[in-house]
Amino acid sequence: MKIICNQKLLAHKIGIAQKAINGKTTLELLKGILLSAKGDQLTLTGYDLEIGIETHVQAEVVEEGEIVVNARLFGDIIRKLPDSFVEIEVDSENNIYINCVNSRFKIKGESAKEYPRLPEVNENDLYSIPQDLLKNMIKQTVFAISQDQTKPILMGELLEIVEGNISLVAIDGYRLAVRTCFVDNIDNNAKVIIPGKTLTDVNSLLSSEEDVKLGFDDKNAIFIINETKIITRLLEGEFIDYKKLLPREHNSRIKLNTKDLLNSIERASLLSQSEKNNLIKLSIRDNVMAITSNTDKGNVYEEVSLELDGDYLDIAFNSRYLLEGLKNIDSEEIFIEFTTNVNPCIIKPVDGINYTYLLLPVRISSNL
Repeated sequence: MKIICNQKLLAHKIGIAQKAINGKTTLELLKGILLSAKGDQLTLTGYDLEIGIETHVQAEVVEEGEIVVNARLFGDIIRKLPDSFVEIEVDSENNIYINCVNSRFKIKGESAKEYPRLPEVNENDLYSIPQDLLKNMIKQTVFAISQDQTKPILMGELLEIVEGNISLVAIDGYRLAVRTCFVDNIDNNAKVIIPGKTLTDVNSLLSSEEDVKLGFDDKNAIFIINETKIITRLLEGEFIDYKKLLPREHNSRIKLNTKDLLNSIERASLLSQSEKNNLIKLSIRDNVMAITSNTDKGNVYEEVSLELDGDYLDIAFNSRYLLEGLKNIDSEEIFIEFTTNVNPCIIKPVDGINYTYLLLPVRISSNL
C-alpha cells in the first residue's frame, strides 16, 4: 500500500475513527484503525464490536492495500506532523513508513486479514433528518441517560417513530427527557434503543446543513453523516413505558424566564455543591419564587418573578438535575407544572417546542 494525502485532513479523519476505539480492550487488533486504500480515497475504520465508524479522506493512491495501525500512536504522529502532504507506505512485512517534509517514521502495523468487518445494514431504506434538528434532539436528552451499569437498557435512548413523529427518550430513575419533532417523508413506525455513547459520538460529528441518513434492522442502527458512517449495535430489552410516567394533570403551573431561573439556581447551588443531594428549596407564591439553600457553609436566598396558576407550593430538588434540564432548554420562557411536593414536576418550553423534562423532587427535611 502506498498513498499521499493532506496532513490536516488525515488527522481530522483519524480523530473521527478513533471515537470507536475502546481503550480498555485487551485485543490489540481492536486498538487499531483499519486503513484501506482504493481508487482515489483512503478509508479509515475503527470498531470495538459494539460501535463501528468508517470515514473517508481523499488521497492519491499509488498502490492499493490494507493495514491495521495502532490508533493512538498513528493519530499522535499524524497530528504532530507539519501542515503538508503525508506519504504512507506499507511493505510486505507490515512495516508502515510515514514521511512528511523532514519527518520520517517507521512503525509496526498488523495484517488486515483478521480485522473484524462492520455489520451490513440496508442502506437503501433510510430516513433523512436535518443535522441541526438531530443535534438539538440529542443535546436535550442524552444528559439524562442512566450511568448505572446494572440497568444497561437505561444506558441507551429510546428512538421512537410514530406517524411521522420522531422521539428521543432518556430516563435515569430520577428524571426523564423527551424531545419529539415531526419529520417529512417518514412513513414507517419504529422503536429501537440506541446506546448513549453512540448518540454522543453522533452528536460530535453533526455540523453541516446536509441531512443525516438514519436506518436500522433488528440488531444494528446506522447513521450516515457526510462522508462518515456509524454502525452501532442496538440495546436489547424492553424500554420503560415512559408515557405512563408523565402526570396527566397538575395543581400548580408557573411561567417564568428560563435564564433568570437558571442564573438564580446556579448561585443558590454554590453552597450545596459538595453536599450529597445538592438540595435547594423552591417556595412558590403569587408572583415570586424564593430559592433557598441552607448548609453548614451558610445559607442563600434568591427570588425570581413568575406567573402562578394554581396552589402555593414548597418543594425541593437536586440542583444539579434541575440545572441540567434548564441548560438544555433554548426557549426564553418555560412552564413548570406541579402536582404535590412529592410528585414529579414537568418542565416545558412556552414556545411550543415539543420537549418535556420530568424531574423527581427530594423530600424536604426540617433543616432545609
